[in-house]
Amino acid sequence: QVQLVESGGGSVQAGGSLRLSCAASGYTYRTYWGWFRQAPGKEREGVATLSTGGGMTYYADSVKGRFTISRDNTKTTLYLQMNNLKSEDTAVYYCAAAGGWVRSPLRASYFDYWGQGTQVTVSS
Repeated sequence: QVQLVESGGGSVQAGGSLRLSCAASGYTYRTYWGWFRQAPGKEREGVATLSTGGGMTYYADSVKGRFTISRDNTKTTLYLQMNNLKSEDTAVYYCAAAGGWVRSPLRASYFDYWGQGTQVTVSS
């Protein structure tokens, strides 16, 4: 089991920045870690993920060049640096972890463990 707790959400104007954090505890060895988001009336979508083994990162096209996913050296905290935020980035952001094989790194169904979410609101 792994427990995930997000923080760092809030309200910001378009063009601003936020950094989300996700503190992991429990059995933290997982194959993939990631950030997903869900806007009202929309499905949960993958924003950015990284693989534990190869260190590869994956980004949704809509956030490439603006968002950066990373982990600290202890590998117990996951971050999402979000720059040049846009109104369409408004959503609840979730931290997630996958314990097994992941075919599509941005697909939520492959991730087993989820945080409670943190709200990000971008005003134009």
